Amino acid sequence: MAGDDRVTDEQIQKWADQAEAGYDVEELKRRGRGRPGRGAEPMQVIAVRLTSAEIAALDAYAAREHLSRSEAIRRALAGYAS
Repeated sequence: MAGDDRVTDEQIQKWADQAEAGYDVEELKRRGRGRPGRGAEPMQVIAVRLTSAEIAALDAYAAREHLSRSEAIRRALAGYAS
């Protein structure tokens, strides 16, 4: 289905068959929900407003360092705090 948001009758039937057969509850529990944690404490989401120039600079830095935007911001904050 990647790149195609149409669901076929065959896919719906496959999902229904899987649901009727039952799921491995222990496997579902092991997988967990959401993104994996980065530490022992729960993380918080902080909204920050940036200008288009700031976003461009952030994206350029992140691309150079092969980082996500979030990781680039975390590194910048760590450097600022030290």
